[in-house]
Amino acid sequence: MLDKIVADDADGDTLRNSLIPWRRAQRPPIAIYHGDISRCRIDGPWQVADDQWLPLGGLIVTSGVTAHLNPFEAQALHKRMQQAIEDVTLAWVREHDLYALRHVPEEIDRTVADPAAKAMIAAWAVGRREADAVPNARPDTTRDCCPGEPGDGLCALCRKGLGHA
Repeated sequence: MLDKIVADDADGDTLRNSLIPWRRAQRPPIAIYHGDISRCRIDGPWQVADDQWLPLGGLIVTSGVTAHLNPFEAQALHKRMQQAIEDVTLAWVREHDLYALRHVPEEIDRTVADPAAKAMIAAWAVGRREADAVPNARPDTTRDCCPGEPGDGLCALCRKGLGHA
């Protein structure tokens, strides 16, 4: 793991950046949830009381608010965040009909997947620059990625780098 962290490449950079929240926290984080403005941290280590596992506390930071949570508030927030993630994930699966896809292993062949993802990102960036260069595009023109659909440049999924399921 240490070799991966100190590697002078994109993976090393990513691993080092993922450690920043750990360095800022006085307690080891159990979970960190963040949006564009707000972030929540559930602090460990886990404590066992009877048959319950509880965090030591937590932290909420949002516009105009910094709040420390006691163990019970932190546990309640942690459960709500986990349920929200579950709800959004299952909604995404339904919306994109992922149940219809064949099962694949969790492991990724990075020698194939990374270049493909980088090519997709590069194509998205080119399409975005081209769309920005055409200020008065007509709404009835076809998209580069979705022929037959109204709009210019890339569709909302491709602009977000998600492509089509």
